Amino acid sequence: MAEKTVLLAEDDASIRLIVNQTLVAAGYDVRATSSTDALERWVRNGEGDVVVTDVYLGETSIFDLLPSLKLARPELPFIVMSGQNTILTAASAAEHGAFDYLPKPFDIDVLSSLVQRALKSAPKSSSRSMNPEAQKAISDAGLPLIGRSDAMQEVYRIIAKVMNTELTVLIEGESGTGKELAARAIHQLGAAKAGKFVALDLAALPASEINKELFGNSDEGGAVHLKGGTLYLDEIGDLPAEAQTQLVKLLRDSAGARLIASTRRNLGRLVEEGRFREDLYYRLNVVRLTMPPLRLRKEDIPELARAFLIRAQRQGLSAKTLDKSALDLLTAYDWPGNVRELENLILRLAVLSPDEAITLRDVERELRAGATEQKGVSAGLEKDVETLLHRYVMGDLIAGGDADESSVYSRVIDQVERPLIKLALSVTAGNKVKAAQLLGMNRNTLRAKINALGIAED
Repeated sequence: MAEKTVLLAEDDASIRLIVNQTLVAAGYDVRATSSTDALERWVRNGEGDVVVTDVYLGETSIFDLLPSLKLARPELPFIVMSGQNTILTAASAAEHGAFDYLPKPFDIDVLSSLVQRALKSAPKSSSRSMNPEAQKAISDAGLPLIGRSDAMQEVYRIIAKVMNTELTVLIEGESGTGKELAARAIHQLGAAKAGKFVALDLAALPASEINKELFGNSDEGGAVHLKGGTLYLDEIGDLPAEAQTQLVKLLRDSAGARLIASTRRNLGRLVEEGRFREDLYYRLNVVRLTMPPLRLRKEDIPELARAFLIRAQRQGLSAKTLDKSALDLLTAYDWPGNVRELENLILRLAVLSPDEAITLRDVERELRAGATEQKGVSAGLEKDVETLLHRYVMGDLIAGGDADESSVYSRVIDQVERPLIKLALSVTAGNKVKAAQLLGMNRNTLRAKINALGIAED
């Protein structure tokens, strides 16, 4: 059995030395530090099986870090040591999810025993053949949010800071990025978790129903009158003007639920255009949380894909794995529909792939099928391009109308060709031969265009 690793964070050098020697003698591998930065880096990198830490490392309290660290590694047990032996310290350790609290001075054998119990209590997989990444995906599959990229760590930090407050949060992001999941994480992990989580999709509700759902009628109060809990207003940018006015009035003196709103639209621009009330915008925009698109956190895709396969198995589907070539293609693709599109694709693959291992060919087939379906949706492409040309090129054409030479045509063609070729290369995981076939182009011509357009090759 491989030895377990203890992450030890203590700024008192003598205590750090004694604890280190005791745990090494007990058969553990110990990584010791006095730095919160080092501890946070180790935890977020997936290192260590248990953490033993002082409450204060310099001027920093471990309780300020624990919420985001527990979001990143929910299975990792923390043992908190402190010389401030008060009920408040013990209560704070419990509130922040520490495995146990150990007041100083302590018997070193007691600490060793606590470490042993913490390791035994950590979640274990019943499958011995499962690799560590898949086990990590299992532990995260039940969480509202999955991902260890830098972009998601910033999301976790903001959630950790606001979850135990009553501050209004505005969540921005493209469709499918997980805005509602972030709202649910704030609710489930925070002070409002004992109350209800009520979600209203304002984009899906008819205007006549929005007022009824939000404000109710003379006999029954609407969602804004919810006492305690969290009211989540999805796509707040689609709220009609009349409802915006009513919502402002109620928010001025509301003592009801905690409010979280989300939008895929630029509310600031809507305010400038007179389509969204400025006073409502500032009441909503207290804390802003931006959900990153999946194309900006591609390192999370393998973990997300495995977690979705595990969810599919829990729903009664056969156990499936993804081979390396399939994962490479999933990671190369840009996912315009974000995490939701990835999840839907993985579920289709779990249902339709005949073999236990999902291959590159399986993923290519489903991506191609999705692209075929999209052709009907994008019938207005030419019209969209015409609108963009009016916006970005009309001025150049007018200004250069009398010029003998103009570069407008070649510049526009380059700006269309470059993203088209990059898209084809992403779909084929960088395979130029396949990309040329998809584009209906000679492969030598494609290579020449890649060089001429300055398209970087990974």
